Amino acid sequence: MAPTKYDQKPEPGDLIEIFRGGYQHWAIYVGDGYVIHLAPPSEHAQAGAYSMMSVLCDKATVKKEEIHEIVGNDEYCINNLLDEKYEPRPVREILRDAHSLLGQELPYCVIRGNCEHFVTELRYGKAHSRQVRKAVEVGVGVGVVAALTVGALAAAAAMFGSKDNQKRKQ
Repeated sequence: MAPTKYDQKPEPGDLIEIFRGGYQHWAIYVGDGYVIHLAPPSEHAQAGAYSMMSVLCDKATVKKEEIHEIVGNDEYCINNLLDEKYEPRPVREILRDAHSLLGQELPYCVIRGNCEHFVTELRYGKAHSRQVRKAVEVGVGVGVVAALTVGALAAAAAMFGSKDNQKRKQ
């Protein structure tokens, strides 16, 4: 979904995807201009590249903040990304559970428990992260290419090395 800035009014329970440059931050809209999100210490609108430091955090706090404070000058969109795959939970349950977590410090892991996992679990009852899946796919692709490259270089070295050895023996 292409990022759009402030063009739609979210409804309570909607997932908000905020485009921070190299990654996306996620929050859940709870009404009256507020969102609830899982925020590592480095996560805020003006953090810039520093917010990437969240990958080093192992704890994050559940916060309720005004959407415009979280978004800052970044782009955002409503992105209920799994609505076609899963039935969203009832809005009152989403809001109840989100508010019950406010102020809590939760385990944070960019791979298994990030802000996207947090909001998808609230909305759908299932924790998912497209960012992690994409990163793993890219990582596996890079790994395969690297392995093939190393294999090709090793094969070439073995072929040319054996020819040099044969010439020296003659």
